[in-house]
Amino acid sequence: MTSPPLTAFHAEAVPALDLLTVPQVMARLQLGRSAVYDLLRTGQLASITLGRARRIPTHALTDFIRTRLEQEAA
Repeated sequence: MTSPPLTAFHAEAVPALDLLTVPQVMARLQLGRSAVYDLLRTGQLASITLGRARRIPTHALTDFIRTRLEQEAA
């Protein structure tokens, strides 16, 4: 039995997961460090921990913004 060639996998099959640092999120939201960490601590903004580093998936930031826009529209 042989495994399928790697070329059989398409980029669409495995979506790219872009991770942002806290300073990158600070810049995008134009918020301070404490405010971003408060969002992370309260679970309003999802993140993962890699060792001691905190990373925020881009989709989590997009979801956070979308949720806030929907709350403000209501």
